[in-house]
Amino acid sequence: MVKKGGADKLFDLVLYTLLAILAFTAIYPFWNTLVMSLNEGKDTSMGGLSFWPRAFTFTNYEVIFSDERFFRAMGITIARTVSGTFLSVLVTALMAFALAKKELKGKRFFMIIGIITMYFQGGLIPSYLWLRELGLFDNFWVLIIPGMLSIWNMIVFRTFFQGLPEELEESAKLDGCNYYSLFFRIVLPVSGPVFATLSLFTAVGLWNEWFNAGIYINNPDLLPVQNYLMNMINSSSTAEMLSQMGSGVNVVTQTFTPKSLQMTAVMVVTLPIIVVYPFLQKYFVKGVMIGSLKE
Repeated sequence: MVKKGGADKLFDLVLYTLLAILAFTAIYPFWNTLVMSLNEGKDTSMGGLSFWPRAFTFTNYEVIFSDERFFRAMGITIARTVSGTFLSVLVTALMAFALAKKELKGKRFFMIIGIITMYFQGGLIPSYLWLRELGLFDNFWVLIIPGMLSIWNMIVFRTFFQGLPEELEESAKLDGCNYYSLFFRIVLPVSGPVFATLSLFTAVGLWNEWFNAGIYINNPDLLPVQNYLMNMINSSSTAEMLSQMGSGVNVVTQTFTPKSLQMTAVMVVTLPIIVVYPFLQKYFVKGVMIGSLKE
């Protein structure tokens, strides 16, 4: 074992110090938000709240969880994230699988068309008119269909599929598999890392996305939880905030403020992704690296 010299120890000390500072700057805003959500709103407005609640309370969470619109918005977001992730990954992977085949005629043309759409789009007004003509306004599917195909994810899928051994496909064809059987019975089971990685990226994007709902949906019953949170953040007073919430909100204990409810809503909206992330983290490096080794 090589013994480290003074210069190496100093380098390690500086490196770990910088990493600790970086970790603190990343974690502290989230921790401070959690502290404010667990503190009485009126006490929080006095300032000086940093690492621990001064007046611990669950009132902020009680107010949020008593809002019927919050649960409706959360249900819309969960349904959108689950169905949108499934459809987006499936459609994108099928397109990538087809473009990975050498025998596909015109695949270079399709790739060029797809890559062009990554850099050039029709714009907001043509998209607005197009979706209106399709009858997708105030429709749940307007939250899913416009972003169902991801060209970037398709390129990663395609690169991964091209790196699979050709013997897999040849042996499957000898057993009588067509392309659909080859994809679902052979390719899909061995593509777990890249599927898990891109599924999580897609799910996080769908969970956090609010723009399409803000433009194309006027029905408050179809708004995702991110738009619910945005409406809360834009509220300037407690009365205005409560007027946007459901009729079941408990307003007897007026210890909360718009700021405390905003921080609580941020925590509630963020926690599901944080809980899911550790279970799929192990696939990140393997999935992304495999999809980027060969073009």
